[in-house]
Amino acid sequence: MSSTLPVLALLFNAFVWGVSWWPLRTLQAAGLHPLWATALVYLAALACLALLMPASVRSFLRNPKLWLLAVAAGLTNICFNWAVTLGDVVRVVLLFYLMPAWSVLLAWWLLEERPTPLALARLLLAFAGVVLVVLPPGAPLAHLTRGLSWIDLLAVAGGFCFALTNVFLRRFNQTPERDRMLAMFCGGFVMATAGALAATAWGLANAPPAPQAGWLLVAAALALAFVAGNLGLQYGAARLAAGTTALVMLSEVLFASVSSVLLDAAHLAPRLLLGGALIVLAALLALLPRRSLRK
Repeated sequence: MSSTLPVLALLFNAFVWGVSWWPLRTLQAAGLHPLWATALVYLAALACLALLMPASVRSFLRNPKLWLLAVAAGLTNICFNWAVTLGDVVRVVLLFYLMPAWSVLLAWWLLEERPTPLALARLLLAFAGVVLVVLPPGAPLAHLTRGLSWIDLLAVAGGFCFALTNVFLRRFNQTPERDRMLAMFCGGFVMATAGALAATAWGLANAPPAPQAGWLLVAAALALAFVAGNLGLQYGAARLAAGTTALVMLSEVLFASVSSVLLDAAHLAPRLLLGGALIVLAALLALLPRRSLRK
């Protein structure tokens, strides 16, 4: 089977997520915390999917393995959306895209795909990039954790959860795509709502503002984009190896970087660029084993 359509589907999903920071920040400027924004967007998408696919709702409720996918996808969304709304876009996306490194470990554990020596070298390369991105200039390596903000930790956690989501998509590839998609949106809504309620109760987030046509239209458009992007992810990730999916999704770094620089939402310091180059190179090395197998 040709990989062209699955790759294009993943590229579209990467584009949606790569530029999603802009509508999320628009919603934040309207007074909607990123957790509440995520909950609202996913509620709208989930309501549409439930009306169109009632059988998938029943399948999701009867299938505990889809609950694992829902939790992983939900945590991915709240971590990434919160981090990219408040942090430096390029830094957040780079830390999120440790995802290919996590994929190596998770595929080994859950899919029994033993890592090659090259895959282990990619892990070291990726984490070396993180050191450059996170460690303050001139600081010893022992101070690495001091350079991590809570936004950085959200980005790293989101990348780990996204890698887990991709592994589950591949592991459950015999489950109908519509069931997996509904599970992911259900997880996004439930986890974001729970997080938003907790954050509001603890004083970390304000309650949602009164509905206004302007930000409601932005939220509706973002919901439609997420549904379309998720369709692309479902189609592509179920048909490609976990490492290949992680590799193609790296294009999100390009989409996020270009859009954030054009709109002055990121600061491209030399250490950030070098560290980002190592993280991206680590993922690009995933191509080498697949090329050698085709020869």
